Amino acid sequence: MRTKIVAGNWKMNKNWPEAKELLLNINSFVSSRTPKCEVIVAPPAPYLDNATQIFQSKAEIAAQNVSEFEPGAYTGEISTDILNSIGVKYSIVGHSERRSIFGETNEQIGKKVDKALAAGISPILCCGEVLEERKAGEHVDVVSTQLKAALKNVSKDQMANVVIAYEPVWAIGTGETASPKQAQEMHAEIRALLRSMYDLDTSEAVRILYGGSVKPSNADELFSQPDIDGGLVGGASLNFDDFAALITSGSNSCK
Repeated sequence: MRTKIVAGNWKMNKNWPEAKELLLNINSFVSSRTPKCEVIVAPPAPYLDNATQIFQSKAEIAAQNVSEFEPGAYTGEISTDILNSIGVKYSIVGHSERRSIFGETNEQIGKKVDKALAAGISPILCCGEVLEERKAGEHVDVVSTQLKAALKNVSKDQMANVVIAYEPVWAIGTGETASPKQAQEMHAEIRALLRSMYDLDTSEAVRILYGGSVKPSNADELFSQPDIDGGLVGGASLNFDDFAALITSGSNSCK
């Protein structure tokens, strides 16, 4: 059975005192409960070093973004070398907000995936359609195009270190959630695509997360779907009680 992941993407939220309190609470919870799922937190970049020290491998820290460039004159960017030096093992890549607000292209996202993997950092590769594409019945084609571009240079062996996060853009931060049936159908399509790109064993091993208004009230049903391997959580990850409940749901779904 694939180990479930409950990952929290804090985005641009929490000042340091607030972030520290939440990190300490999560660390205490994970230390005392020893959940069966993997717990990952992606705080804002200035907190990454402190966060890795607080967690001390009881949970993992992810960057919210990573540069496709080697270290150099790239103001505001974060290299894989920087992330490695502070023990960050994951990075979100290609989040819909990076695509829509900051103009990241499929080609650029593919370069980031390649750079992360070459440095031993596991990308949490995001994909997903906007509402117009869903209504037009284009969602499978859109997600397939995104994934084929991002994984173009990724070998079968490297796929063992890739996590995919399906996030219907119309459900991110809106309170709307794809129904468990809709989410499962797309996750199954993604797994079928991976099978066609690689092989059955690879497609069955890759963990595919659902993201898009995941919360305690819907987590059990979402996480129980056969092809949903946990969640990439936004708003609910900013509240300790909610995130703890999601970790519990992820852990229970591993039984």
